[in-house]
Amino acid sequence: MIQTVAWITSLFFMLMVAAVFGVVALKSKERKDYEPIKKKWYKARTFYGISLVVLMLVLTIYTLRELPYNQPVYGQGKDPTIVDVEALQFGWNISQTSFKVGEPIEFDVTSADVNHGFGIYDEDMNLIAQTQAMPEYVNKVYITFDEPGTYEVLCLEYCGLAHHLMIATLEVTE
Repeated sequence: MIQTVAWITSLFFMLMVAAVFGVVALKSKERKDYEPIKKKWYKARTFYGISLVVLMLVLTIYTLRELPYNQPVYGQGKDPTIVDVEALQFGWNISQTSFKVGEPIEFDVTSADVNHGFGIYDEDMNLIAQTQAMPEYVNKVYITFDEPGTYEVLCLEYCGLAHHLMIATLEVTE
């Protein structure tokens, strides 16, 4: 059924393209003054170009107005639990690993040696937050856990032979 619809639709559009080419071929024999046509289509092209630029600017401003995306997820007057995270070959130094559901948390992530990727995964191994752990720089990750459970912290950036051993757990309780 779908193949038949696709075939008929394709045939229709092929006939439309052929008809346009036929009209252009027939009209090409007629001689007309080119200046009015050129003037008309330059105006149309200018209008189209300006409209496209304005539309793209509006869409860009509209979609980027929420930056930065990594903003705190807690409200006014709610101080987050600040957790210091230091990545090192091949492990994590995390200042606190037990949290409560609904508790706003700010992970301050850095590295002692090379670049690492700090990724928090839920029990189904879905990535729920991530950032880079870089030497001499602190990246912040804001998160509020909605569900209790055991979350894993994995390194997302290959950092050496024992990279696969960089696993830590976070416990979230009711």
